[in-house]
Amino acid sequence: MVTRIPSKTLANGVEMPYMGLGVYKMTDREETLQAISKALEIGYRAIDTAALYYNEAEVGEAIRNSGINREEIFVTTKVWNSDQGYDETLRAFETSLKKLGLEYVDLYLTHWPVEGKFVDTYRAIERLYEEKLIRVPGVSNHHAHHLEKVFAKANVMPMVNQVELHPYLSQEELRAFCKEHNIAVTAWSPLGRGVVLKDETISKIASEVGKTEAQVILRWHYQNDVITIPKSVTLSRIEENISIFDFELTDDQIARINNVNKNERVGKDPDNFHFDF
Repeated sequence: MVTRIPSKTLANGVEMPYMGLGVYKMTDREETLQAISKALEIGYRAIDTAALYYNEAEVGEAIRNSGINREEIFVTTKVWNSDQGYDETLRAFETSLKKLGLEYVDLYLTHWPVEGKFVDTYRAIERLYEEKLIRVPGVSNHHAHHLEKVFAKANVMPMVNQVELHPYLSQEELRAFCKEHNIAVTAWSPLGRGVVLKDETISKIASEVGKTEAQVILRWHYQNDVITIPKSVTLSRIEENISIFDFELTDDQIARINNVNKNERVGKDPDNFHFDF
């Protein structure tokens, strides 16, 4: 059965599906191709990759083999930290486009706000947008103060900010800031790397609505106007994650999930990040 995933209309009118498949840590070629193919087959129309994931080639291959029109699939990729800066970003994009084997990318993001470079990185993303090599310019892991620095130099505002977001890190202030500036929010690690699945409140709501904990959390995101990119190579889970458009959480259930927030991260803080790769 093919599930139709609703879309969010971005600042420039482009439609972005509310759910996509994240492919972080998918390093086995066959497994990656199988996961993406399965996702596309059952209704996913967005794939989220990055230069860092080393699977852009597989993403492009799976899309070409799917038999689905390129225009129907929303592809996101990102420029890695070591490739940031104006000219460097333009070069990195060219490399990503070649690996993907596509003529354009739907959404291109700064992966992390590298101090002294992230504003120039975004200016390069703007240029790619002006040249119609990307359909949407965006950023990820940007706090409000990072976004304000970008705003000061940008002609076209970022239209998407992809951040860590789940019930234990609900990011209400950042979401409100993004909403005010017409920036769509995408949640990476929408299930908090599985930690949140064990939460008592969420388990209780799952039994109330007859759904799994993962489905409840993904539905909570959707009802909060947040785009999600849950990652999985398990075919049954890819199917489970998409099955959230046939039920609704009540205002009370949403409020109870909102209340489990602990401002607790499973990943790095954009104000204090360091990667050894």
